[in-house]
Amino acid sequence: MNFNLSDEQKQLADAVRRFIDKSYDFETRKKAYRSETGHSEAAWGALVELGLTALPIPEEQGGFAGTAIDMMVVMQELGRGLVVEPYLATVTAAHALKVAGGQEAVLEQVAGGEVKLATAFNEPQSRYALNDVQVSAKGGKLNGRKVVAVHGGQADKLVVSARTSGGNADQDGISLYLVDARGAGVTVRDYRTIDNLHAADIEFNDAEGTLLGDEGKGWALLEQVADYAAVLLCAEAVGIMDTLTAATIEYAKTRQQFGVPIARFQALQHRMVEMFIHSEQARSLTLLAAGRFDESSAQERRRYVSAAKVRVGQAARFVGQEAVQIHGGMGVTDELPAAHMFKRLTMINTTFGDVDHHLERFASLPGFLQAA
Repeated sequence: MNFNLSDEQKQLADAVRRFIDKSYDFETRKKAYRSETGHSEAAWGALVELGLTALPIPEEQGGFAGTAIDMMVVMQELGRGLVVEPYLATVTAAHALKVAGGQEAVLEQVAGGEVKLATAFNEPQSRYALNDVQVSAKGGKLNGRKVVAVHGGQADKLVVSARTSGGNADQDGISLYLVDARGAGVTVRDYRTIDNLHAADIEFNDAEGTLLGDEGKGWALLEQVADYAAVLLCAEAVGIMDTLTAATIEYAKTRQQFGVPIARFQALQHRMVEMFIHSEQARSLTLLAAGRFDESSAQERRRYVSAAKVRVGQAARFVGQEAVQIHGGMGVTDELPAAHMFKRLTMINTTFGDVDHHLERFASLPGFLQAA
């Protein structure tokens, strides 16, 4: 595969970076996440104007039919700015609508920034086993509870997994539904997470849902959507690690101890080099997963995505911990961006499967033992 970005992708990255540098500094982000909605409508409008909401949408619905690589480029830049707007939640749910088909009108609204989406896949007992579904659906009516739906409280519509047949952990019998987040029978409890995004616990009581795809055959789509989100999360983490490493190096140049900048100490130089190496390894596997996502079989997709999620999770923890250590006490204060970056990296690791979950999935794939 080609590891070089196209000229169009480089221009897209530059455009998003200019927006971050000019209009989305740390103080602007603070005002956004401290607001009632948890994000800035002005910033959302800017993302729409840049064409980011239309990027992954098919051309027939007013989009640009962007690939996973295109989305990786965007998410890296949004990661550098620690953007709190519900972009990732919207494009993840839009991917489900695009693959399932039949929701062209909604996709047109997403492309124009008129509708925000979110996925509601997690349940109190499921942890990372998205096939453990107890929310039920009979006759298009949903009942049950979903938890930690990222930006579920900001969404206009939700993509919800529900069981139409089979046992609680069976892959067969899972269906996906599109549900009006403000419709009858839907109760949303919104709250802020430790990384200053928002999530929601959602109760369904005979809530009306529109079936996506075939009834009882939604597991393959659900898993693909989760893998798509995982790749974008990896890209966001890479962008955050780039910024955190640069911020740590800059801090080490200005912080003095024993009359000299601590960047002069060889032990700290080695640690910052290790931060860079971890970030680059994470970038390489993220690029591999994104580059192969649209063309791989389901089994190959699982392998690449899990490999990337494992390496990114390991790198994020290392980079975050080293950054806090080198910053000292300032590294955990609300006033310093480094603390916010570390919190976001921590949440990325626990979203759509942590290191242990994806390491287990990778090892369980056919061919692993033979290759070992």
